[in-house]
Amino acid sequence: MRALKKARKLIEKSPASPAAETLSSLVVALESETPFALAELYKLDYDDFQLALELLTEWRLDRYYTSKLRLLDVSVQVDEMRRPEATTPA
Repeated sequence: MRALKKARKLIEKSPASPAAETLSSLVVALESETPFALAELYKLDYDDFQLALELLTEWRLDRYYTSKLRLLDVSVQVDEMRRPEATTPA
């Protein structure tokens, strides 16, 4: 299974988990070309850290466009869930 698909499944399974939040933030940062604190990756357990590295490799290759879009969609949803203050009117 490709890292993009593994990450999507992990995020969909438990979007509130620390690993899902970190991977989602990474995906959103990669897509939007915004900074991402690499120190966040060191907080992941070994398997999730390896998944993040594989995700970076696949993202760079950019071969799996459909999988990338699905993962991005799920990641944006998790990112929006983490920021409820951004969706409430001031």
